[in-house]
Amino acid sequence: MNFSELIKVRHSVRKYIPKKVEPEKRNAILEAGRIAPTAANLQPVKVLVIEEETGLSKLEKAANIYGAKLALIVCASHSTAWKRPFDGKKTTDIDASIVTDHMMLKATELGLGSVWICYFKPDILKREFNIPNDLEAVNILAVGYSGETVIPTKDRKDMAEFAFFEQL
Repeated sequence: MNFSELIKVRHSVRKYIPKKVEPEKRNAILEAGRIAPTAANLQPVKVLVIEEETGLSKLEKAANIYGAKLALIVCASHSTAWKRPFDGKKTTDIDASIVTDHMMLKATELGLGSVWICYFKPDILKREFNIPNDLEAVNILAVGYSGETVIPTKDRKDMAEFAFFEQL
């Protein structure tokens, strides 16, 4: 499947069958995230891999992962992230998002479903998984074998609503 086809079939999956993701697939997904670009190549992102039942149960205290058997908690370091000198903006969310997107697309390529989760309780994640103070959990990527029978349609804005061009 080429890239244009891949991005058209990728969708958020909110129902998974109880089948574990194979280590080879998990590792390929992590590798896609590891090689993702980050600002100034500082690589401030760390991914906490949750795949054992104990960890998945702990995670359910903080977020709904829809029965996925693999969850990747994407964290970013505030002390390592690049900071724009003009206004001090840190790239923690941006870098974590690029890493997440790469992993999400790799999961799709491997025939797995995923859903990007930002609706979670960060204090519970930090406590349950002993996430160091310097790391912020930015999002969770739930990954697994889809239990959905219908692929939802993707309604998108027309190009004229999405893009605007410079006026010369």
